[in-house]
Amino acid sequence: MFEFLKSLFIGNKTIGEEIDPMKKYLVVGLGNIGNEYAETRHNIGFKILDVLSDAQDFNFEPGRLGDLGSFKIKGRTVICIKPSTYMNLSGKAIKYWLDKEKVPLENLLVITDDINLPFGTIRLKTKGSDGGHNGLKSVQSLLQTTTYNRFRFGVGSDFAKGRQIDYVLGEWNAAEKSALDERLKKSIEVIKSFVLSGVKNTMNEFNNT
Repeated sequence: MFEFLKSLFIGNKTIGEEIDPMKKYLVVGLGNIGNEYAETRHNIGFKILDVLSDAQDFNFEPGRLGDLGSFKIKGRTVICIKPSTYMNLSGKAIKYWLDKEKVPLENLLVITDDINLPFGTIRLKTKGSDGGHNGLKSVQSLLQTTTYNRFRFGVGSDFAKGRQIDYVLGEWNAAEKSALDERLKKSIEVIKSFVLSGVKNTMNEFNNT
């Protein structure tokens, strides 16, 4: 944890020099902790951040309300969180770290699964309802707004009536697994574009790709 905090506040700066808040970003992947959830559709937020950590060469360390890691890209600091609160209380971790790190709300990106989109479909939104997603319900409740950036990753809806929970907490099927690597790489491009080019440009380039 010390190394993580040091990376936030030292880097190329001298100790005690503050980072410009507008150059700090908070990227949060929603999911549930525990090995039994690791490969489930509901944990795509965690999975995307794990791939991001490999791509950007940083590690996650246990911290308050979640596992944290950070990296720098073109003068911007990106703080990544995998909440340890379980899905239904995700907003608690997001609110805490937004406030603690003084990250502007417009620099928040929440990554979540979405049953209303076909598998692998990517869609960014800057506002909207929770769509029945318990993680987003918590975020909306704690932030007291529906206006925040969310990265929705489609997991499809191939389930019978009344079996939604079993589906999202189920593991990827063979066809999904074979296509997932390419979709994860695309997701990393989306996150980097959000940080470097802004949400509007990222929406124009990546939505529904």
